[in-house]
Amino acid sequence: MGIRFCTHGNLVLIVLEDADEVIEMKRKKKQNLEKSLKKKTKAATEIQAWWRGTLVRRTLLHAALRAWIIQRWWRQTLVNLLQKKRREALVTYAKTVRAVVKIQSLVRMWRIHWRYCQVLNAIRVIQCHWECQNCYTCALLRGHCVVTATHLQFHIEIINP
Repeated sequence: MGIRFCTHGNLVLIVLEDADEVIEMKRKKKQNLEKSLKKKTKAATEIQAWWRGTLVRRTLLHAALRAWIIQRWWRQTLVNLLQKKRREALVTYAKTVRAVVKIQSLVRMWRIHWRYCQVLNAIRVIQCHWECQNCYTCALLRGHCVVTATHLQFHIEIINP
């Protein structure tokens, strides 16, 4: 319901509207507002969900990259430790082999020296006995020595002229 005047003020038009129509129109307006509010809310919710998903994906990507960097560093550290252990084992092995060779060399040298000393003592004994005898002119001594890896040979010959 409403009153409308003409522009010159002479004519008055009274418009009566049906109350049911007005109520229906108000209800439709309210429904339209609710629908548009629901659409806006749904659109806002979708935008927020998209943005939160983007943030989560970005955070997960950064976390994955950091984890990858840490894993790479740890693997490199393990490789370096393994190389260091191998190097130490090789050095230890080389020192052990060098020590074994040195000990073998010293034992072999000692054995040869011991045999040489035995031969020298034998020669001295022979020379002492030879000097004790009176016939120097009767015979001559001639000897030679052979050194092998396992033993020492010494040959003495008594030659009568």
